[in-house]
Amino acid sequence: MGHDEFVFLLIGLKWTLALSVVGFVCGCVAGLIIALARTCGIRLVETAVAGYIAVFQGTPLLMQLFVVYYGLALIGIKIDAWAAVAAGLTLHASAYLGEIWRGAIEAVPRGQTEASKALALGYVSRMKDVILPQALRISLPATIGFLVQLIKGTSLASIVGFTELTRAGNIISNQIFQPLTVFGIVGILYFIMCCPLTIYGAYLERKFAASAR
Repeated sequence: MGHDEFVFLLIGLKWTLALSVVGFVCGCVAGLIIALARTCGIRLVETAVAGYIAVFQGTPLLMQLFVVYYGLALIGIKIDAWAAVAAGLTLHASAYLGEIWRGAIEAVPRGQTEASKALALGYVSRMKDVILPQALRISLPATIGFLVQLIKGTSLASIVGFTELTRAGNIISNQIFQPLTVFGIVGILYFIMCCPLTIYGAYLERKFAASAR
């Protein structure tokens, strides 16, 4: 594999990172809203959000990307592959992160909520200053673990023809007929992205477990 092919892989890597960042950041914003809705105490809202989460957790990401891209086109809404994949990853991430953070919010000792109510703190102040900082700490290892899965999930963007790292590797492999070499390099690049995050997530999990004893 020559210099030009490697540069093409790096361009695919750039788009993989871009998709991961957009999907994760937008998913975090939407996921926080979902987590708050799941713990708001209004049964109708909680049920509706639980259904949303069930849909995205109960169906493959590949199908979700397919539906966003081709399904919207069927009803006359045409968006390019980049926007479709970014939207699909955001919806997918919001459901998983929302459930992770919902569990973290509920894991905060109930006494914290009761104490903040006794201090006459409003809902926004109670969540922002008391509950969410503790929930974030609890959820951080699982959140990082999900980010690793999201990075690897970007490889499914090829279903709508978007050229990220895996599709770039497939294109090069079809051109130079060296699949083991090409996908060996692709695997190494994914490993470089994901392994440090996995190690860091495991470190945080051990650290928080030790401090909780």
